[in-house]
Amino acid sequence: MSIITIIGSGMMGSALAFPARENGNTVRLVGTPLDREIIDACRKTGQHLKFDRPFPEGVEYYQFEECAGILNESDLIICGVSSFGVDWFAENVLPILPAGVPVLSVTKGLLCQEDGSLISYPDFWQTKLDALNKDNELCAIGGPCTSYELVAHDQTLVAFCGKNMATLERLKKMMETSYYHVIATTDVMGVESAVALKNGYALGIALTIGENFKRCGKEELHYNSQAGVFLQATREMHSLVNHLGGTDESFYVGIGDLYVTVYGGRTRKVGILLGEGYSIDESLEKLQGVTLESLVVAGRVAKALRIQAEQEKINLADYPLLLHVDSIITDRAPVNIPWQDFTKNN
Repeated sequence: MSIITIIGSGMMGSALAFPARENGNTVRLVGTPLDREIIDACRKTGQHLKFDRPFPEGVEYYQFEECAGILNESDLIICGVSSFGVDWFAENVLPILPAGVPVLSVTKGLLCQEDGSLISYPDFWQTKLDALNKDNELCAIGGPCTSYELVAHDQTLVAFCGKNMATLERLKKMMETSYYHVIATTDVMGVESAVALKNGYALGIALTIGENFKRCGKEELHYNSQAGVFLQATREMHSLVNHLGGTDESFYVGIGDLYVTVYGGRTRKVGILLGEGYSIDESLEKLQGVTLESLVVAGRVAKALRIQAEQEKINLADYPLLLHVDSIITDRAPVNIPWQDFTKNN
């Protein structure tokens, strides 16, 4: 079996220790400097602070300063940092990667370049690896998977993307279990853009949940408005994934991810608060300590679209939902879902 080192002991990185270890691999969970308390707790109890069940027996735990030696023994390194740790990973982990060991990232997001183009995190890290003359292959995970349900062994279907199908099949063999199922694809930008975009669109859908809570109370459930915004979200996501060069198959991976994000998780919580009438600042205050990558993604993509619209590469009128989400986050605008804009044939 293989030796798998996971760097980043947040919820998703840590959740991957379950299928990795239960598939017979040696698993080493490494905390970033922000994860010291988590690693200390894991060493004492064998359980993550935010999980309701212990890790599989045999998972090993390390603080980051202890990991240099174990990296050289690894067959796979999993990047489990959040999007806020992308630069940290580039500066502190990429330079010490052992030659030839692939990296599998669970970090979701896109970066906006000065010219308005969007690049994935693997693309960003590749430029750093090229400068370091390193040959590590960069792969990524996308698709519908929440950490606590993976820990609970709920049946899960995700995509592993990378440039080399043989490498992806090898990683799939390392990680796949009776409950963790993997699609392999070489469409890196398609998968990465789809699963990043779903964050901003899930927030937009969750606005309707909060609006209905405010209007009717939490006991009376309504789905027409959620479904209507879901429809518009899929239209905009499909257009953007295609615009970025992705395939329809990768778009479907993003739609699965959109579904699970609307029904559970942090993005749902902030969207509901906004829909109930709280400002973005009030919502963030209520959710102190919660990492909200949806806010970052929506802002970056909206910025890129505005630059590309000036270059006449896209039409902003095609993306009213995303732009409204961005106006709430960036301009502190009130929630006012642009329903009439959804009915226009663009």
